[in-house]
Amino acid sequence: MNTIRRLNDAAGRVYTGQQEVTSCLVESMKGLFAKGNRVEESRILPLVTPRVTSDMKQILLAPFTEEEIWFALKCMGSNKAPGPDGMSARFFQKHCHIVGQTVLSELRGYLEVGEFPMMLNKTLIALIPKKNKPSTPTDFRPISLCNVLYKIMSKVLANRLKQLLNMVIGEQQSAFIPGRFITDNILIAFECFHTIKQKTRAKTGFMAAKLDISKAYDRVEWDFLEAMMLKFGFAERWVRMIMKCITTVTYSILVNGHRSEEFQPEMGLRQGNPLSPYLFLFCVEGLATLLTNVVNSGKIHGLKTSARGPIISHLLFADDSVLFTKILHRKAAN
Repeated sequence: MNTIRRLNDAAGRVYTGQQEVTSCLVESMKGLFAKGNRVEESRILPLVTPRVTSDMKQILLAPFTEEEIWFALKCMGSNKAPGPDGMSARFFQKHCHIVGQTVLSELRGYLEVGEFPMMLNKTLIALIPKKNKPSTPTDFRPISLCNVLYKIMSKVLANRLKQLLNMVIGEQQSAFIPGRFITDNILIAFECFHTIKQKTRAKTGFMAAKLDISKAYDRVEWDFLEAMMLKFGFAERWVRMIMKCITTVTYSILVNGHRSEEFQPEMGLRQGNPLSPYLFLFCVEGLATLLTNVVNSGKIHGLKTSARGPIISHLLFADDSVLFTKILHRKAAN
């Protein structure tokens, strides 16, 4: 039912047959993960303040235990689609009495040294149709299928990292952070919309703008992500380990059940990698830092829902954001 028989590229050229369709998808993915316009780090990084303390560094760099690895394995979905190794997490969960000690010794060695074989990071890309009759490569959502051992390793790192997110990521962000709920920002947004609707007779008005980052995970620049983590104060050893996990990936696309040629991306995070949601927040925090700076400098004015309430200039929902600002000249705005 989901067989891809023909595709059109951006120029309108039609591709038919297994070989042509595969070539079209590979070229499209290579372009998607190729470096584009550089992020202006010089405008953002000086505004970012260190947030990782020495105690937090000790938590991240503490020796990895067998309990951490087993916990990460047990938390994984048992019957998720397999990666290049052809295995599911269920095999390792059900047969840990046979392969357990081998898995533990290998993963602890990788985690302690911060190095692992390149083949461990080979990844398949499954294409999920966004609509009933996809006709272009952009009509598919790429989902990464990783090897189970790599997913266990990245899950262990993600479990350590998420303990500290609440102290590193600003309070305007509500997604992926333990202890915060995305519904909190939704309720705050509705209160702000209600306040804007009530201000019908004031000399100054307010506006709200919803922003959505297209292909958000795929456009993350590795250099900027590394610079942000170092600026936050993460230890260099920890940053090297994280960057090793995301920069050594090799992709192969599944097209009608067949694997395409392998290629290496130059940027982007993988949908399906346990680390990706948390690393993406570090990049979005750059946007939040810019917005906070312009508010503090008085260039834009946020919204207050009550006389004693806080000033709200932006709310973040992972790759979505809502901005609130004052309109100084209502007639000009109309």
